[in-house]
Amino acid sequence: MGYYEEAEKMQPELVKLRRDFHQYPETAWTEFRTTSIIATVLKRLGFEVLLGKDILDEPSRMLVPDEKTLEACKKRALAEGADPNLVEKMDGGHTGCVGVMHFSRPGKTVGLRFDIDGLFVKESEEADHRPTAEGFASHHPGLMHACGHDGHITIGLAVARLVSLHKERMAGTLKIFFQPGEEGVVGAKAMVNSGLADDVDYFISGHIGLGDFEDQSLVIMAKGFLATDKIDAVFTGVPAHAGAEPEKGKNALLAAAQAALALHAIPRHSSGASRINVGVMEAGTGRNVVPANAVLKFETRGETAEINNFVAENAWRMVEGAAEMYGVNVKMIPVGSATTALSSEAMGKEIYQVLEPLHQYKKLVLEKKISGSEDCCYFLSRVQERGGQAVYMLYGTQEAAGHHQSRFDFNEAVLSQSAATVTTLVEHFSNK
Repeated sequence: MGYYEEAEKMQPELVKLRRDFHQYPETAWTEFRTTSIIATVLKRLGFEVLLGKDILDEPSRMLVPDEKTLEACKKRALAEGADPNLVEKMDGGHTGCVGVMHFSRPGKTVGLRFDIDGLFVKESEEADHRPTAEGFASHHPGLMHACGHDGHITIGLAVARLVSLHKERMAGTLKIFFQPGEEGVVGAKAMVNSGLADDVDYFISGHIGLGDFEDQSLVIMAKGFLATDKIDAVFTGVPAHAGAEPEKGKNALLAAAQAALALHAIPRHSSGASRINVGVMEAGTGRNVVPANAVLKFETRGETAEINNFVAENAWRMVEGAAEMYGVNVKMIPVGSATTALSSEAMGKEIYQVLEPLHQYKKLVLEKKISGSEDCCYFLSRVQERGGQAVYMLYGTQEAAGHHQSRFDFNEAVLSQSAATVTTLVEHFSNK
């Protein structure tokens, strides 16, 4: 029996698993229940499971919640069935895990990456929203799997199961990275900087939909990811009564406003796409008080790392100049980042040659350009820098609404089809 037929028989179980993850979304560095389930399944399948600080470079972690939030999320996860022993190994928000399996025959090291976190999105309660109608909507108010990561986890575990059932077909080593904190691009850098991907010869990752919204379609090489930096600028001035003694104040709000305008005046770059956006400005305590505090939350993007660095360096200069203008202090806090990367053309073409004769897709596309940023690019870049090859695929599926929207949902048939495809590729590349 081929992988596609076998995966199709698993489809009811995969749907059940995906819907379980959907009901319990957890955001970056709080994926305690999610990681616990993944690790438990991997151990049962015979994988060596790496957890906690062994898989994450501490200085590279960004936007880690405070201890009070982490403890609350741990308690919630335990109440919802997480294994206490596994959760203990994730203390401090060291979530995510890596499954490793060594096969009996020598071969290549293949790496797979699946992101596991949810979003700060309130799920639709409308009667025609399928998760609501069929009883698997989010149980966590204000949180939702609105980007398909519940599906990604399910695909990854399905691949692990297929591989474990057919170990005799595989060679070398398989590493499956279940990455925390993709949303906000805060997780991949820490996992990559642990060094666990340094020996990977062939690397595969992908995303449900994300620009390819047709059932039974596959894009082998997504391109166009933008490098990005996410930055919070925290301004601190001096408060004063706005009527009685305004001259004694140092206005943090005006400094932030000046910075916001200056940031959008940064020149575009002639070598490729560049972006900047101030998404949030918070300041002040009352209409009769010179504002002593303000926060700007903004992001830069670039078609290449060099272009993004150009925008980011100018952004720092603009913000610091605005603070100097108004005599206030400013602290710049990096809260997320991603580089850019291209799929390896030779590997992409080889994948096309492997999959095309199988006739499992109505539409098989070699490459497609999309927009946005993806911290998986840290994985792609690291593997390629060390002589390996890497691709990022798009698993085509119809969607009920766009990514990051409250009515997001997808055709669950993509689960078994994608799992079979990735397993086919693990067998092929491990045996090279």
